[in-house]
Amino acid sequence: MPSPAADRVPSRPITVVSIDMGYGHLRAAHALADALATPVLEIDRAPLAGPGEEGRWRRVRVGYEALSRLSQVPLLGRPTRRLLEAITAIPHLHPHRDQSPPTAAVRWLERLARSGVGEGLVAHLRATGATLLTTFYAPAVIADLAGAERIVCVVTDADLNRVWVPRDPGRSRIHYAAPSERAGRRLRAYGVPPERIHLTGFPLPGELLGGTDLEALRQRLAARLVRLDPAGAFRAQLRDELAHLVGPLPVDVAGEAPLVTFAVGGAGAQAGMARALLRSLSTPILAGTIRLALVAGVRAEVAASFRLWAENEGLAGRFGNGLEILCEDTVPAYLARFNRLLERTDVLWTKPSELTFFAALGIPLVFARPVGVHERLNRRWAIQRGAGLKQDDPRHAAEWLREWLDDGTLAATAWSGYVRLPKFGTPRVIELARSL
Repeated sequence: MPSPAADRVPSRPITVVSIDMGYGHLRAAHALADALATPVLEIDRAPLAGPGEEGRWRRVRVGYEALSRLSQVPLLGRPTRRLLEAITAIPHLHPHRDQSPPTAAVRWLERLARSGVGEGLVAHLRATGATLLTTFYAPAVIADLAGAERIVCVVTDADLNRVWVPRDPGRSRIHYAAPSERAGRRLRAYGVPPERIHLTGFPLPGELLGGTDLEALRQRLAARLVRLDPAGAFRAQLRDELAHLVGPLPVDVAGEAPLVTFAVGGAGAQAGMARALLRSLSTPILAGTIRLALVAGVRAEVAASFRLWAENEGLAGRFGNGLEILCEDTVPAYLARFNRLLERTDVLWTKPSELTFFAALGIPLVFARPVGVHERLNRRWAIQRGAGLKQDDPRHAAEWLREWLDDGTLAATAWSGYVRLPKFGTPRVIELARSL
């Protein structure tokens, strides 16, 4: 939380900047902007980007989304998957060594900046004197090249590619907010001085924490643990710890069906998996022993597919009663509604994107296949902390989910995420930005 010393620093405006390149960067930016009561500006859209610059960013975004979707196609997607992994490659961290030499991506981004991309951002910072708080590497690097003095770059994965750091890290003015210890070690390997690396945790939405005392979060966790542990196996094992850290568990929710939320990424790369999931879970949904939420984000075509597949499995009558589909017209509306859904969610099934860090809320993660090297490392990071599980065959999801419920595996995973992952990333990042 902000310290008294931070409160004495003269207040400067803070500009929150992100990009529409999947939901991860925007999700973190909106959590920070909401806490600061300021809008999120996107480097690839007006007012920071002119029409020509918007077009250049759009081509990059469309290309990345196409690669993400194609990489998930069985057999035919293998060449595309290899290309995507080459683009997102992160070298082995061990043995410890200097990894600071610039890569082709670093040089490409520098050329992009020197060609005029980001001029609107630079002009805005000069006109307002604002501190730049960004959840994407490009605005940070562009502002640094232009001589901006106060820059905070929020890393949105547990490990990161060299492109997040400028060509000459020792002369850069960027301060990095790292969500994990590994991200901090990687930044040091890339040549960032230790005094500009700050272990903050990932910025989670404030409404999901429920205040600094975490009372609302503990209440939701207590009810979730009961739903995820119908036989009481986990609760019996950790009875004293739960009583001390969470308090009395609500007996009135015993027997309630757990809510499984399946969230595809911004590119819609794994939407097709929902068909097998609906087929497997149709029987427990009809029986009222499992509830399912399918998240399509802002992709109406994905939501339409979800609805059609559900109807084909005889679930048309369960919409609003054990089955729901989340889709919105805009990203801000989607993010707000998704946060409200997470308050009710008992299991989050997703690829290991930025949602990996949401295990800190005490929500067990079931990981779909990673899209890119950074997501594979996110998954490893969470599993090492007991906060996530690799999915089994979606065609048999009803069977293995039931086993994980009966033996307390999902409840134990929820508990590990709650006690082992950082929760206060948002106030720590804001404190850092205000201290510059």
